[in-house]
Order: sequence, then structure tokens, then C-alpha cells
Amino acid sequence: MTLPGLFLARSGVDRAAEQRRDDAWVAAAWAEPSTRVLVVAGGRALVRHADGRTRLVLVPAAGAPEGQRVLLGRAEDGTAYFAVAAEALPDPAGDGDGEEVQDAGLRELGAVLDDLEVGLLVNAVALEHWHRTHTHCPRCGAPTQVEAAGHVRRCPRDGSQHFPRTDPAVIMAVVDADDRLLLGRQATWPEGRYSTLAGFVEPGESLEAAVAREVLEESGIVVDDATYLGSQSWPFPQSIMLGFRARAASTAITTDDEEIVDALWLTREELGARVAEGSLRLPPAVSIARRLIEHWYGAEIDDGGGTWR
Repeated sequence: MTLPGLFLARSGVDRAAEQRRDDAWVAAAWAEPSTRVLVVAGGRALVRHADGRTRLVLVPAAGAPEGQRVLLGRAEDGTAYFAVAAEALPDPAGDGDGEEVQDAGLRELGAVLDDLEVGLLVNAVALEHWHRTHTHCPRCGAPTQVEAAGHVRRCPRDGSQHFPRTDPAVIMAVVDADDRLLLGRQATWPEGRYSTLAGFVEPGESLEAAVAREVLEESGIVVDDATYLGSQSWPFPQSIMLGFRARAASTAITTDDEEIVDALWLTREELGARVAEGSLRLPPAVSIARRLIEHWYGAEIDDGGGTWR
């Protein structure tokens, strides 16, 4: 079963993995007049608002600033796309043609960009963080060199190769025999915010085992029959969220009071009523947690969030 509407799982480019190690091909692609570059800094990029649409600001290669260069791929029309991780974004000033330019991140943009541009931004943000935090060899401490158009870092001292890191995390809609949904709340969240339970997969652990362990640790609920629904990247900073639906074999809640300070069971009627009155706040539309909740609910939920600008 596929979970619909996963905004950060979209893409519109061939990542050109076979061409990454061909330095001549990469150089030629960068030199093409049609090539476009996405500048990112601290996980943010510039976007342009015009004619009711929000688009990434993409610049020709000749106009890109200095910074770590990464090949993102090539679109069906042949356009090559790169990212440059800069120290700072250019001044987000309008161009005088009725367009508004500002900087934003994936949480704001994931639900409003088109397939091609959200795929570019997700990839660029993830790779920018990896390059910024993995500058030295974990084996010997020597500074690493970038290869494969930004997708590999090699240690010149011991020859080891290092690849972008992705941490798997499970996130689950837990449903009991009465078809109620389990939601939990972290102490650091805004008042009234509840979401599905989630946690990282431990070494040597299956995804299904991670689902059962995390739910038991955080809520005291025993679950079985974990069914995979879908996944999406969550580069905050380097996760992939693996969505499941799990059946509760018990219903008595005992929170761990560390990660989860409160948890509750809700029927569809109760959830709808609490969202409508404002006493319960849902995770943002860009998250897989929101899609898991709406998948159980059977429809999109209007929580008055509106569309980001």
C-alpha cells in the first residue's frame, strides 16, 4: 500500500548517478548555458513569488557564487541542475517586476513547490549538511577530498571513501481494535501539538522490530502487524522516515515522560472536533506524520493552516 501525498518524496530529475564520476561530463554540464544552479545556505534557499506561484530562484552557472558544488541531476528536457553550498544566500531583494523574493526552508516550501523543484531542494539541503559536517576522515582525521560531483568524500591518507549519511527512522499510525488512533506529544512542541510516534532504527534491528520497540518505550502500548505504507526524506538533518500502520494489542498508556509527555487515543469524531475548536494542533502538511493521520482519518484535515507564502 502506498501512502499518498508525500510532498518530500517527489522529484523531477534523473540524478545522473552514472555520470558523477565522469569529470569531463560534469564539467561540460556545468558549462552549458541552459544549466541552472540552486544556491543553498544553512538549509535555506531563495524563492520567488509571482502570479500566485512560488518558485525556487535558480541561477545560471556563470552567476553562481563560490561554494561546494554538487550535481543534482538532469531533467527530461535536458537541463542540468547543480547546487552550490554557499556561506550565505544572496540578498533576497525583488527585481522590480512585481516579484517578491525571500529565503525559506523545506518546512515552508515542501508543500508548495512543484515536483522538480522540491526534489532539487531536498537533495541539495541534505548534501549541504553532509558536506558541512563530514569534512574529515572518521578513520584517521585527515581532511577529505570531494569526488563524484559532490557525492563522495575520499580520504587522501588512507584511501577510504565516505558517502552521504541517511539515518532510518520509523513513524507509525497505531490503531486499536476500536479503530482509534494513538497520538503523542513532546514537551518541546507548541501547545496542543500532537503527532504519531516515531524513532530511529537501531543497529541490527528490523523495521518491524523498531516499530514495536519505539511504541512500547514511548507509550507502553504493545503492537503487532506493522504494515509499511511509504517513506520520504526528512533532511533535518539526515533522516529518511519510514511510515507504518501498526495494530495495538493493548490500550493502557504509560508514557516515558522523556520523549513523550502525554499520549491519547482519539476517534475520528474526537480528532475532528478538537482540531476544529483549536485544542489540538496537527503536524505540518509537509510531514509524513500528517499523511499518516489523514490516511487513517480518510480525508485531508483542514486545520486552518493555509498555504505558506
